[in-house]
Amino acid sequence: MNDKSHVSLERHVCLVCGVAYDTGSILLDKRLRQSLERYTTTGWGLCAEHQKLFDEGFVALVECDPERSGKPSGADRLKPEQAYRTGHLAHLKRQVFTEIFNVQIAADQVCVFVEPGIIERIQTMVAPATS
Repeated sequence: MNDKSHVSLERHVCLVCGVAYDTGSILLDKRLRQSLERYTTTGWGLCAEHQKLFDEGFVALVECDPERSGKPSGADRLKPEQAYRTGHLAHLKRQVFTEIFNVQIAADQVCVFVEPGIIERIQTMVAPATS
């Protein structure tokens, strides 16, 4: 039996965690040919959890393994599809990010890929919570 159809549910992949999520849109093959899978990934975005954090003024630090990631092209920027995410994440307020790294980031930039060890170094800068 053919699993293809002329309709498909659209998905995006979260830039931060790499998990696919439904966008709520339906894709249609205009020729009504059975060419589409049940789900079709069409691009990048933010899952509900990371969209909420971005809306609250956070930028995500996504740890990536440089040995397993693809080679940056152009201006030494790693593309999301090239990044091999290690699973370590941190979220910093934009102002704190600017103070720590001494660099401005665009208001619409949701995440930054960092090398292993950066998140741990930032965690050591935070004072332990007292009871």
